[in-house]
Amino acid sequence: MLLPAPAELRTALPLPPATAEAVASHRETVAAVLDGRDPRLLVIVGPCSVHDTEAALDYAELLSGAARRLGDDLVVVLRAYLEKPRTALGWKGLLDSPSLGTSSDPATGLRTGRSFLVEAAGRGMPLAYEFVDPVLAPYVADTVSWAAIGARTVASQPHRHLASWLPMPAGMKNCVSGDLAPAVAAAQVAAHHHVLPMLSPEGRLVLTETTGNPHPHLVLRGGAAPNHGADHVATAADLLAASGLAPTVLVDASHGNSGKDINRQEEVVADLAKRIGDGEPALTGVMIESYLADGRQELTADPLRRDVSVTDACLGWERTEPLLEALAKASRRRRRTTAVAAAVRDDGPPPFPGP
Repeated sequence: MLLPAPAELRTALPLPPATAEAVASHRETVAAVLDGRDPRLLVIVGPCSVHDTEAALDYAELLSGAARRLGDDLVVVLRAYLEKPRTALGWKGLLDSPSLGTSSDPATGLRTGRSFLVEAAGRGMPLAYEFVDPVLAPYVADTVSWAAIGARTVASQPHRHLASWLPMPAGMKNCVSGDLAPAVAAAQVAAHHHVLPMLSPEGRLVLTETTGNPHPHLVLRGGAAPNHGADHVATAADLLAASGLAPTVLVDASHGNSGKDINRQEEVVADLAKRIGDGEPALTGVMIESYLADGRQELTADPLRRDVSVTDACLGWERTEPLLEALAKASRRRRRTTAVAAAVRDDGPPPFPGP
C-alpha cells in the first residue's frame, strides 16, 4: 500500500489560511499560560479517542460554547486523539484503522483523520493530540495546538526527538508505573536541538535539524498509585527546576489518577479546583476524559453507539460542564489570591483595624 506524501494530503485537505492563523494564535496562548504570562488555567478535555468523527464534532460544538463562556478564566483545548498506544494488542486508533476493526488502512485513516482535524480546528477550538507514530506526525501536526508524548512512549528516543521538532508546547506524561524520571528526561531532551531522520513534505526520508521545544512540561497521570496530590505536583516541579526547566505541571484526572473510574475523575477535579483556588502555583492545567455520554463500550458492540467512548471510559457532557465551571471559579479565585499576595509584598501588610 502506497501512502500519500504529507504535502499531497495537505494539498487535498488544506488548512484554510484563517484556521492556520487561529492555530498559531492558540499555540501562543497555550505557551503564555505555561509561561505564566497568561494567568488563566489550561484545561484539556475531550474523548479518550475519536471513533466517530461526526459525533466528535458535535462534542466540539458543546465544548466550544463552554470555552467561550468561561474564556476569562480558562483556556480550553479539545482532545482530538486519533492514535492510541497499546500495552499489548488492540485498536490503534482512527489513523490506523478507520473501519474500527483489526485491519490496518492508514491510507484511508490519514484522509479521514486529517479531514476531521481540519474541520475541528475550523470550529475555533485549539486541538490536543498525542503523537504515537513519529512517521505520521507531518501529516497532522499543522492542525495541533498542544501535543502529548504518552506514558508508553515517553522513554523512547524518537518520541523525545519528535517533541523537539513539534511546533507547539509538548507535555510529557509520567510512565505507566508512575515513575517521573523518564518524563523529566524527555522534557530535557525535547528542549534541545537534534538532527533526526523525518519524512519530508514530499514523502522522502531526510535529515532534519530541530530547534528544540521551548515549552516542554510534565503531565501527571498516575501509575500504580495516584499522583495528583499537592506533594506530587511540588515534587514534579522541583525535578523540572533542578533540570533547568520551567516548573510547569499539568494533572490528568483520568488514567492512574482515577483508577480508570470515571466517578473518581470528579473527585480528582474537585481536589484540584480547591488547590488551584488556594493559589497552588505549579499546577498550571488539568486534563479530563469526557465525551457525549458516560462510560465506554467494546468495538464489537451491536449497535455501536456514536456517543460513547470505545477506549477509556469518559464522563458524559452533563457531568463535565459543572467541572469546567468549578475550574473556572478556582482559576478566578487564584488570580485574586495572587493579586492580594502581590499587593502585600509591594505595599506591606494592611494596618490593624482601630479599636
